[in-house]
Amino acid sequence: MEEKKFDFNSLIGMVLLAGLAMLFLYKTQPSKEELKKQEQTEIRKKDSIAKLKDKVINHVKEEVVAAPIIPVNDSIAAIMSNSKRGTFDYASTLPSAKNNETILKNELLEIKISNKGGQITSLKLNKYKTYDAKDLYLIQDNNSLLNLTFSTKDGRTLHTKDMYFEPVLSNDGDNQVLEMRLKTDDNKYLAYRYVLKPNDYMMDLSIQSHGLANVINTSEKVNLDWNLKTKRTEKSVKYENQYTELDYMKDGDFDYLSSMGKEKSEDAEKVNWVGYKKQFFSSVLASKTPFSKVKLTSNNLVNDTKIDTIYTKQFASVIELPTQNNEINANMQMYYGPTDYEILKSYEDYNFERLTIQGWAIVRVINKYFIMPMFNLLSSFIGSLGWVIIFLTIVVKLLMSPLLYKSFLSSAKMKVIKPELAELNEKYPGKENAMKRQQETMALQRKAGVNPMAGCIPAVLQMPIFFALFRFFPTNLALRQKSFLWATDLSAYDEIAKLPFDIPFYGSHVSLFPILASISMFFYMRITQGQQADMQQPTQEGMPDMQGMMKMMLYISPLMMLFFFNSYGSGLSIYYFISQLISIGIMLVIKNYIIDEKKLHAQIQVNKKKAPKKKSAFRQRLDDAMKQAQVQQETQKKGKK
Repeated sequence: MEEKKFDFNSLIGMVLLAGLAMLFLYKTQPSKEELKKQEQTEIRKKDSIAKLKDKVINHVKEEVVAAPIIPVNDSIAAIMSNSKRGTFDYASTLPSAKNNETILKNELLEIKISNKGGQITSLKLNKYKTYDAKDLYLIQDNNSLLNLTFSTKDGRTLHTKDMYFEPVLSNDGDNQVLEMRLKTDDNKYLAYRYVLKPNDYMMDLSIQSHGLANVINTSEKVNLDWNLKTKRTEKSVKYENQYTELDYMKDGDFDYLSSMGKEKSEDAEKVNWVGYKKQFFSSVLASKTPFSKVKLTSNNLVNDTKIDTIYTKQFASVIELPTQNNEINANMQMYYGPTDYEILKSYEDYNFERLTIQGWAIVRVINKYFIMPMFNLLSSFIGSLGWVIIFLTIVVKLLMSPLLYKSFLSSAKMKVIKPELAELNEKYPGKENAMKRQQETMALQRKAGVNPMAGCIPAVLQMPIFFALFRFFPTNLALRQKSFLWATDLSAYDEIAKLPFDIPFYGSHVSLFPILASISMFFYMRITQGQQADMQQPTQEGMPDMQGMMKMMLYISPLMMLFFFNSYGSGLSIYYFISQLISIGIMLVIKNYIIDEKKLHAQIQVNKKKAPKKKSAFRQRLDDAMKQAQVQQETQKKGKK
């Protein structure tokens, strides 16, 4: 490889270039006189800009002084240009164009209504407190909106939430009347008229225009936006949110939007009322003349990982209001109060009680005509609601004990004939004899008077009562903030320990009643599985191992209850705990003192010798179908041979 040598000529060239660059910079730099001249030029430019700015400001001041004085606020007058000012701007020039509030108050409600928007900005329920002993507000901190959207004859679309109303407070007998007027002049206005009666959760609301037929374009829709973000008021936000939903009565039929999941919307017609129902409190907007069209929206705001939740749901309704003679004319009623059956039932013309009794038809019937009357009866002479729940559970279980007896008797009968069923399995082994084996099994059961379905039917019949109680306890206002033993609130979980971390699906606390309920479920299932194992036919070839699956459920079911009920109301957990203890006791009594297996076996042997009863039409068709299947199976065997 050739070695590179130092290039002396390149070095000389670089030195000469550097020297020329320095000489150029020296020759072209400005002199002291030129620098001073540039500085004076910059000063003159700044002075010119300052003078121009002062001239513009003085001109603007002169224009402002010459213009009429209009209050500067966030009303519609402040946000509209001169070219778009209209008749409703008159309201912004009045002394009432301020964020003042007027108070309506009776024994039950304290309501504040703002000049801005003419809407309710605060609503407190006087007789109730939140779970942490604070005043209970359904409306507070801008969580509600009552806004009228309409068009004018000059092509504008206006929203009353941005406008200022003038309050006119008066009395009509014992009723407080507040008329919030959005004026176009002293004699023409749009009015929200609130009427609050003494000792009533319901107030009247009418929205009417006066003398505005030539201003409001009634050929376009006049829509009322009624929105509410429901505030958390209960201890268990997850439990409260589960029973917070948008309900409505449509043409006399009750309906609702699903309470969980993200945003859901629905359009409805002929709507009698819209209710934003929380676990124990409701906000309802109703009209005796049904709303022609309503768009309903529900959105879940609860994040399961966020403990310090303030709001649970966002509800919104866009309601088309009626017009008459080119004027707005809507008469409505607003209910803000407890979701209590007796209170809601007192408003006879509205069917508000449907907010409390929910579920499918038979569940509602059981709750309305049995569970609720029995609970109220026991409450009338038992002071502690915890004991009321216990005695109600005893009554329910005693009434269902005949079904439990039927189930146990069926299990005992199946246990008695189990050896004979095992003989049939040995006599007709394998898949090829499955049909014959089934026929002989059914024949044996029929002769012995054993119905294998008898054990399932009682359980099915108990399901409606199970669902009725599952609906009744969580939404029963009487249980709210009532204590029993270590539980401080029967409508909330009975926390005995706070965890320093959160367990998925369980929570960050430990509740004792769900633990007791899970333990009682474990022992109850052990007893019932012992019965089922006695009546279970021997496992046939190709069939799943039912006993193995049952043993697995023995551990899974109590564990699921422990996780599922940890954040539920302690009243419901007490019911399941006591219910299963009673069931265990009834089953032990039936087994040890009522059913004698030796006598039962002897009776079955007598039944087998009796002439068989005439088959029912269904049983005959079933036997014929099985025989036909057996013939086909034998034909297929011969064909293979």
